[in-house]
Amino acid sequence: MFFARSVVALLGCLCLGTHAANAQESLTFVSWGGSTQAAQQRAWTDPFSQATGITVKQAGPTDYAAFKAMVESGNVTWDVVDVEPDFALRAGREGLLEPMDFKQIAQRSIDPRFVTLYAVGSFYFSFVLGYNSDSVQQPTAGWSALFDTQNYPGKRSLYKWPSPGVLEMALLADGVAPEQLYPLDLDRAFGKLDSIKADIVWWDSGDESQRLLSSGEISLGMFWNGRVNALQQSGAPVGISWRQNLVTGDFLVIPRGAKNADAAKRFLGFASSPKAQADLAILTGYAPVNLESAALVPAVLADNLPSAHTDGQVTLDFKYWGKHGEAIAKRWYAWQQQ
Repeated sequence: MFFARSVVALLGCLCLGTHAANAQESLTFVSWGGSTQAAQQRAWTDPFSQATGITVKQAGPTDYAAFKAMVESGNVTWDVVDVEPDFALRAGREGLLEPMDFKQIAQRSIDPRFVTLYAVGSFYFSFVLGYNSDSVQQPTAGWSALFDTQNYPGKRSLYKWPSPGVLEMALLADGVAPEQLYPLDLDRAFGKLDSIKADIVWWDSGDESQRLLSSGEISLGMFWNGRVNALQQSGAPVGISWRQNLVTGDFLVIPRGAKNADAAKRFLGFASSPKAQADLAILTGYAPVNLESAALVPAVLADNLPSAHTDGQVTLDFKYWGKHGEAIAKRWYAWQQQ
């Protein structure tokens, strides 16, 4: 599914100085909003516009139904979209995406987990156990603490949407070994979640997850590492357990039929370059997909990235979710409504 790695020069391929863009050129960038999209604008879209003269319009949040409807109608108004890995794989298989231009993207310098024929990584992150230190003591038991309401009282918070992570977390908490996670034992996973269902407060955006955790409305939960890191930097009473952190990531894709596909391909080359990836990592606490970016991230910040916490780390199986995600989603929504 993915490709081998080596080091290839990128900036010369971009030809940013040689071929100045027409000032009228533009593209629309779609992401998830909040602090992450603001960081993407600061690290990527603004510098790209300055370097090329191509205007980048911000839009969002990412909406898969709208994405598919645009492509199928032939009226595509988005050019680059930040999506989750299972959607990237499924959409590529279903013909909804433009193929990557590997003259623009230094394919061999990208972590092979985060590049396909139709997508390149935006960044990668970990689902971590976050806790409010005013409410509970630091968990030492990893994910099982989420299900231990006696020693860790209070509400729990989990990601609302059916995507890689929550079911794997439940299975790990129930004693399943990481190497035996797939294929997912759905009965066992949902059974484990049933045990705390009455205590779950769902979050559906990074901003909401931060509010729930920092306010103490919930005691602990499963969060994107960058969001908890941002709270820590602000002085909020929160902590992180990196034990069995679950690696996933976002991908950048171009919808098939995008009106500004050429500009979009140049943008993907820029966004996946070493400096652009390092700049985003510095701003967000999410790890860069470009293997050359690590040298550009200060050591004091690198300690807060998933790449610094590989002991016991579990990379989620994007390919499995790309094949089975839609069926899992149906069961997920039905279970939430029970």
